[in-house]
Amino acid sequence: MIEPDEDRYYAEIPALPGCYSWGYTYEEAFKNIKEALEIWLEVKKEAGEPIPIEDPQSIRQAALTVGVVV
Repeated sequence: MIEPDEDRYYAEIPALPGCYSWGYTYEEAFKNIKEALEIWLEVKKEAGEPIPIEDPQSIRQAALTVGVVV
């Protein structure tokens, strides 16, 4: 999810608590949230924590869907 927020764009992956970023443009926010996702996944994997699994119906309705191979 990427939304305008005052003078920048806020990016978040709601299914992954704490996975968010921002950018001055939509494209920058998109690039930054992809990097945040990679770091988020790496941290969870190193900590041995599970990665949440989304309901398939929610994924089909999402504006942005990310596939992860672990």
